[in-house]
Amino acid sequence: MRCPALTGILAAVLFCTPLAWGRHANDRPPDARQLARLEAKAAAATPRDQPWLYAELVHSMTDIATEQFQAGQDQQAAASLRQAQGYAGRIRVSLLRDAGRLQKAEILVRHTAFRLRQLRLGASLRDRPALEATIRQLNQVQSEMLNQFFRK
Repeated sequence: MRCPALTGILAAVLFCTPLAWGRHANDRPPDARQLARLEAKAAAATPRDQPWLYAELVHSMTDIATEQFQAGQDQQAAASLRQAQGYAGRIRVSLLRDAGRLQKAEILVRHTAFRLRQLRLGASLRDRPALEATIRQLNQVQSEMLNQFFRK
């Protein structure tokens, strides 16, 4: 008798858990000034730190795009996703050099792709191609990161 109730509770907790990953409820995406500082820091960073910093930028731009989609600002959200794709491309370039903090960056990229897949479920048909393109690029970056990680 207890087993079905326990299973139901466990299923509810596990279903809600992925939605709570990442940021806390009171956290907000960085503003334009913070993004500019983080971008400058990533551009000036050593090749070892660049994948992590660009992964943080991709994650931040995904958070911003999510808020924009939820506010009905589809054009701005698409622009934010294009910017996230640009940062993902920079991760790929920085992987060609000596990359450190790779494991943390890979985890953040994987988490960001997961959040975009969640967002895609509720997105309109018009918005899905931009989301899918970003997800594909993040999956490629994650694959390259894993290849680099296991090559060492």
